[in-house]
Amino acid sequence: MPHISWRGTWRGLSPAGLSHQRAREVLRSTGGIVRGKFPSRKTGRMVHYEGLLELDALYLFENSPLIASYTEQPVRIYYPDGARLRRYTPDFHLTLADGQEVLIEVKPAANAAHPDTCHSLAQIAAHFNRAGQSFEVLSDEVIRIEPRLSNLKVIHHEAARIRPELLKGEVSLRRLAANFPMEIHAAKAALSAFSLDPYSLLLAGQLVCDLGMPVGANTLLNLNLESGHEWFRLSHRHHF
Repeated sequence: MPHISWRGTWRGLSPAGLSHQRAREVLRSTGGIVRGKFPSRKTGRMVHYEGLLELDALYLFENSPLIASYTEQPVRIYYPDGARLRRYTPDFHLTLADGQEVLIEVKPAANAAHPDTCHSLAQIAAHFNRAGQSFEVLSDEVIRIEPRLSNLKVIHHEAARIRPELLKGEVSLRRLAANFPMEIHAAKAALSAFSLDPYSLLLAGQLVCDLGMPVGANTLLNLNLESGHEWFRLSHRHHF
């Protein structure tokens, strides 16, 4: 079974990060699912994922300013399906910047369209609806939009390991406001005087660029200080 993990010295938001105990532990690995751990700046800890689609989803969660924090395999629930009571563990729990909480199932669109899976997801959604809990299925058709996903991966890996304070970014960008729009290579030089980098400010949503074109040194950056820092969305229904 393939296994991917990060091997390095972790220096996240804090030495301990946000503590989390998964609701479901894999005791014995089976099949060809790629499992690993993702070094999250947002949570300050290693986040477990199961499958490459979940890994791609983590890049989106990590880089969206609309998502304040997230946890994997957050809770185990039991839901009715006719005369049966079935068990289910969501893949992720998102806490949004506006305080809303959303449970997430990551599922390839082809699998979600299978009649049995479609039925199960409908029963799960109905259960959460009765409980007043937001629930969303994210498919590869949403997660793997290109070149958005590849761009976010590039930006994520170029950004500083420790995220700068939002206030520091805002104050520095307001001082440079007259110079925007600005290409990435020029922004790197200008922001270095404040010990900042444009990639970290993109992840914070304080700068934005066109994710519909490949990101490079000549990519044009614009200020985004007044709009709640949104620059891409995964769900219009739940506003993130």
